[in-house]
Amino acid sequence: MLHDNYFEYYENFAHWTFDEYDCHEECLTDWDLYKILRSLATPGSHILDLGTAGGEKIFAEFPCCAEILGTDYSPNMINTARANLAASGRTDVSFKVMDNLKMDVEDDHYDIVVARHTCTDPAQIYRCLKPGGYLLIRGVDKYDCWDLKLAAGYGQGFDDPVPVSVSDYERVMQAGFADAELVMIHTREYYKDADTFKAFLRVVPILDHMPDDAVLDGYISRNSCCGRIRLTRRYYGLTARKPLS
Repeated sequence: MLHDNYFEYYENFAHWTFDEYDCHEECLTDWDLYKILRSLATPGSHILDLGTAGGEKIFAEFPCCAEILGTDYSPNMINTARANLAASGRTDVSFKVMDNLKMDVEDDHYDIVVARHTCTDPAQIYRCLKPGGYLLIRGVDKYDCWDLKLAAGYGQGFDDPVPVSVSDYERVMQAGFADAELVMIHTREYYKDADTFKAFLRVVPILDHMPDDAVLDGYISRNSCCGRIRLTRRYYGLTARKPLS
């Protein structure tokens, strides 16, 4: 499972952020997880954030409400999140270590469940949502960085027979959700130079290991734009609602 394969990775990088890599992102798709979240949330909402990492997105993007619980499989990530919470002054947020595939939360309790770049079990999420509650997923698709993966011949999800976006949609429907909508999200990231781009690839799970210099230098040559290195990303957004009855 993904959370087993990358457990050590996230434990080691609990204090790491994307800000170190001077990356400019250009989004080509009009789908924003946090705008949707803010449109659904009310001051009385109870929100569960799965795969919260260090909680940075909660503090930057989540509205104040009755309760926000952020969970992560990595104890080091949750330690970082709690340190960030202490510095934030927020009183509506708490964190705990939890495996998304063995969810330990109350039934029929949450108004919104957010899952961002993490594995999920829609049946368990369905159980913990109130009737009428919403599930919001943003994930990494098989075809993320596809031209780079093709050049290397491997990478995250490279050999998956079905893209995780499609399998997630099917599992959400099978769990009993209604009004499910799947949107493919296309973005471009621009890195300031080749050294920064290579340093970024060393610390993210896009590729299983760094490719040969010839492969990587060829990709960089083909994707240099205005002095920066372009990386084409492909994510997916999935929204669904638990029926009222």
